[in-house]
Amino acid sequence: MAIKNSASNNDPADDDDYIDIDDTGPEGLKGADGGYAWEEEYKRSWDAIQEDDSGSIQSAVKHMSEQQLRRKRRPRDTSAIQRGIIRHLVVVVDQSDSMGIKDMLPSRIHATLAVLHSFVGEFFDQNPISQISVIATKDGLAEKLSDLSGNPVDHVNALGDRRNRDLAGEPSVQNALELAMHTLRRAPTHGVREIVCVLGSLTTCDPGDIERTLDALKHCDVRVSIVHLAAEVHVYRRICRETNGLYTVPESEHSMRDALFDHVPPPPVVSARSKADMIQMGFPIKASNAVVPTPCVCHHVLSFSGYICPRCKSKVCSLPTDCDVCGLPLVSAPHLARSYHHMFPEENYEEEEKDVEVAVDPACYGCGAHWIDSAAIHQQQQQQEQVQKEVLMADPSAASATAGAASGAGSGRFKCPRCKHQFCLDCDVFVHDTLHNCPGCV
Repeated sequence: MAIKNSASNNDPADDDDYIDIDDTGPEGLKGADGGYAWEEEYKRSWDAIQEDDSGSIQSAVKHMSEQQLRRKRRPRDTSAIQRGIIRHLVVVVDQSDSMGIKDMLPSRIHATLAVLHSFVGEFFDQNPISQISVIATKDGLAEKLSDLSGNPVDHVNALGDRRNRDLAGEPSVQNALELAMHTLRRAPTHGVREIVCVLGSLTTCDPGDIERTLDALKHCDVRVSIVHLAAEVHVYRRICRETNGLYTVPESEHSMRDALFDHVPPPPVVSARSKADMIQMGFPIKASNAVVPTPCVCHHVLSFSGYICPRCKSKVCSLPTDCDVCGLPLVSAPHLARSYHHMFPEENYEEEEKDVEVAVDPACYGCGAHWIDSAAIHQQQQQQEQVQKEVLMADPSAASATAGAASGAGSGRFKCPRCKHQFCLDCDVFVHDTLHNCPGCV
């Protein structure tokens, strides 16, 4: 069917006024996989949940949560090596046209900002005496969104402001790296300098020679890591290799989250110029009982609360930070205690085999939950296999979501190699991610 403007019935030059509407039926609106075009933007996650024989979905939900915990529980590097716990990290975010591609839902930029929002919170939780700066690049330019600071609210707000900004042009990796190096020049020499880039474009618009930038990065001992959402690029891989960084290409939102969260633990110190020196720090006293508000030296905002620098008696808003007047690093005792666990990480727990019937502890040593007997475990595994078969019969594309579930199933008991006590999966993740101390060893 075609609709034409009635005022131009005999004029062949007005063919542009035709509006062609496909009325051949709904088949013309279907995509390559047989579904409608608007359905391709959504994931049918509800197909992965199937009822068991009793009509309950509790076993399927429990199985999915267990798979999430097992994916989160990865072997950690527990070697006793020198690590830099005072870190200065610059996060570079690509905001070019390539970040609007919807291979990650709802788009690359939205998925990236959501993961970075969680990354900032986790980074400061594990590295409380470190600092972060955020830089965005598009249209061949680089823009600093937030300065080096230990306040996660500033960086979260800066990332949130970019959520609704337009994507444009191509990124400039060289300009972003140069701006990041300029930001890290004010960082003290005893800290670790890092740059983490999240890129989605296969091209870059640079004003000069990237080799000079690479030489400057190596001269300043800056560690560059890149998470590329499209493919491997040779020059990016080379920059990461020569600066002792990491280069990863995630396949999904989950793998992108894992790739970024690999940068939460402090990296090993590999620089030949690094040496252990005494670092002077100040432990400020919290300002209280103020009659009138006084300005802080960091934001020049009037407030009743704050922290008083022990050297120059200036007031700052939050900790940790550097005093803008005398330059003294200001921290608190809990911040140092939370950073200490990186020097002596907790050993990885070993999962007991399925066939081991004897349990050292009658219940989990952490939460006290009793172990499930072998008959119940066997029945639960049969139910999980039946659920997987039904899911694959209903939707063959869900094979990747259910693959490895049977191989990942184990006894559910994890033993500490030192105290030999056994813990459940939840307690294992809690001990290594939050507590950082084994309850049995303590």
